[in-house]
Amino acid sequence: MLQQIIGLIIIAFFLARLFWQKQKKQIASAEFMFWFIFWLLAAGAIICLKWIDRLVAGLGFTGSGIDVLIYIGVAVLFYLVFRARLKLEKIERDITKIVREISLNNKK
Repeated sequence: MLQQIIGLIIIAFFLARLFWQKQKKQIASAEFMFWFIFWLLAAGAIICLKWIDRLVAGLGFTGSGIDVLIYIGVAVLFYLVFRARLKLEKIERDITKIVREISLNNKK
C-alpha cells in the first residue's frame, strides 16, 4: 500500500509538471494529451494493481501484476526508442538532401 501511495505521489508530481509546461507553452497540445493520458493510465494501473494481479494469475502467468506491467513498460520504451531512431534518421536524410541542394545551387 505504501508503494502505491508513493507511486501516486510521483505521478501527481509529473502531472503538475506537465500542466506547468503546458501553461508556459513549452509543449504542444498533442504532446500534452499523450503524456496526460499516459500518466492517467499509469495511475489507473497502480490503483487497480490487485485486479491486475488476479487477471495475470487467471491468464496462467506465475509473476505478479507489477512484473507484467514492468515488462509491458520496457517493451513500450524499446518501441518508442525505435520510433525516435527512425525519425532521427529521416531528419538526417532530409538535412543531407537540403545541404546538397544548397551546395549545388551555390556552385552555379
